[in-house]
Amino acid sequence: MNTDRVLPTVSGLPTRVLVVDDEPQIRRFLDIGLRAQGYIVTTAGTAESALAAFAHLGADLVILDIGLPDRDGHQVLRELRRRSAVPVILLTVRSGESEKVAALDAGANDYVTKPFGMLELMARVRALLRPRAAASATPETFDDGRLRVDFAQRSVSLGGVPVGLARKEFALLALLIQHEGRVATQPGLLRALWGPTHERDTHYLRILVAKLRGKLGDDAAAPTYIATEPGVGLRFIGRAKPDP
Repeated sequence: MNTDRVLPTVSGLPTRVLVVDDEPQIRRFLDIGLRAQGYIVTTAGTAESALAAFAHLGADLVILDIGLPDRDGHQVLRELRRRSAVPVILLTVRSGESEKVAALDAGANDYVTKPFGMLELMARVRALLRPRAAASATPETFDDGRLRVDFAQRSVSLGGVPVGLARKEFALLALLIQHEGRVATQPGLLRALWGPTHERDTHYLRILVAKLRGKLGDDAAAPTYIATEPGVGLRFIGRAKPDP
């Protein structure tokens, strides 16, 4: 096994794919195939478990079967669209043109008709993730007139005064800035900063974000930069409020 293979990432975090299908053999088939390509995979067999997994873990891409036992896949798609612009590939046994048009009009990014080949599906996954990865590439600097972060020099200043950040403090700040305006989930941040075996060690993240907030002079109760989304993760607000 080649342990040096670079895992696919979006915004510097390992890419998570949520697979939603009520057939265990298809879930297993997709789980094995996606993991072989370096993706982190979450699987769900019902609409409710899929929406719960998306709320708690997030996803960079969703592969969604239309025929689910508790809710129609189109309903799940509409719920996802109320929450996120995450790319969605619909799986369907219905190959008619009207079905495909309805799926795309409802907000799906692509569709695959069952039965399907893994090579084709992987190509569609890569095509949908490519623009997101390019758009989330780390900028050279972040500067809102108060907070300045130079990613190349790994330096931070606040109001022109240098701020000394430890390696993981800087890494957390960089990840949050890359997600500017969007929620970075706790498991995703823990995987990126400490590795995949630490997804449940939320106390690590609490301690780290408290230290980072302290150095940035950021109040958790009324944040200027780092907001907590309870039970989900952290969101970088992005631009400081102007001084009165």
